[in-house]
Amino acid sequence: MTNLLKIDDTLANKISYYHIALLMMSLPFDMFYSHLITVSFGMHTLIHLSKKNIRPIFTWRMLALLSVFLVSVLSAVYTSNGKGAGDEIGRRATVVIFPLLLCLNPIDLNKYRERLFLWFSLICTVVILYLYADALITIRHFHLPLRMLFSGPFANHNFSEPINMHATFFSMQAALALIFLLSALVKETAWNKQIIYLIGALILTAGLIQLSSKSVFIALFVIINIALPYFLLKGAGRKRYVLVSASLSVLLIAGILWSNTFRERYVTELTSDLSPAKSGEAVDSRVARWSVIVGLIGKKPVTGYGAGTEIGLLHNSFFEHKLYNSFLHDLNSHNEYLSFMLKSGIIGLLIYVATLAFGLTISIQQRDLLFFAFMLMVITVSFSENILDVDKGIIYYVFFFSFFMLSNRQDNKENVTLKLS
Repeated sequence: MTNLLKIDDTLANKISYYHIALLMMSLPFDMFYSHLITVSFGMHTLIHLSKKNIRPIFTWRMLALLSVFLVSVLSAVYTSNGKGAGDEIGRRATVVIFPLLLCLNPIDLNKYRERLFLWFSLICTVVILYLYADALITIRHFHLPLRMLFSGPFANHNFSEPINMHATFFSMQAALALIFLLSALVKETAWNKQIIYLIGALILTAGLIQLSSKSVFIALFVIINIALPYFLLKGAGRKRYVLVSASLSVLLIAGILWSNTFRERYVTELTSDLSPAKSGEAVDSRVARWSVIVGLIGKKPVTGYGAGTEIGLLHNSFFEHKLYNSFLHDLNSHNEYLSFMLKSGIIGLLIYVATLAFGLTISIQQRDLLFFAFMLMVITVSFSENILDVDKGIIYYVFFFSFFMLSNRQDNKENVTLKLS
């Protein structure tokens, strides 16, 4: 713990380190704290700004980080909803702020990466424990049987409700923390630290099952069973790990299928989401909503309807197609790829896909497991959520994307400065 608090660096870099650590620890909570810490970090960075320490700004990596913001600005030019476009640009302003701050701040992110992620993993583990404690207190207060802990009222969004956090967005954070602890466990040789990492990993795993995010679960299955041994292990160690992880994964899936609540969440609801619309259903399936969105996209496939138009367009279209649940709750696309196509056409979609492919390629080239895990989760969750239309999704995307992209300051080959013509 002392090593986490004390670092050997300049005073300015120490303050930067504490700012970033606090920012990462604030992510599972109300965004007010993240915004406040960001403002403080920005002021600190500007006060200690030095030309000799500034990283190159006009790079391919920076362009990739800013791409989703630039798409919003360009599609705002022809939008029919100026207020909606302004709101969208305002929400995505952090997409510009974080990369710039990390370029202007001289701290070596790669040097303190392990410590910062240990802080992040610690807070995610503590939050999971708090959520379980809150659930148990509620069960005791209402004199419910303990088995209710694994029922619908205490799963998914109901489980994360005490921290006012969308279950999928918190699952993405907890999953990244879990991958870090597993990678630390694999590399650690001291048995006492291995036990600490193992306990944290088990708590996070239990929390992720309780949160029941299907898209995050799919990404985690690939990362833990395929990516982790590929990136970190070789030879006999890799074979042993794959055998153990595959066996544990089978047991975990069997446990999920054995539980009525989790089987309903992971299997039945997934099947319903991927089924066409049926008359008399109280909840509209995702496929039913997506078919409506595809119809709208077909009318303006190249440029889309402009930034800020999504909710208004879907509100009317859902009513016309008798998807009344979606109409009443003003649901968005629940698919980032379709959302980009709807607002900015095939051009916007290609830019977003190219950005994700760029990040994924760099993570593989650098054999960076955490970066790869982050990219795979964003790619997977983008099929089921509009992660760039809500504050907590945006800050998760831009902070970790910027952190991984800019943490390796010596990677000149991939960080080539753009030539201005």
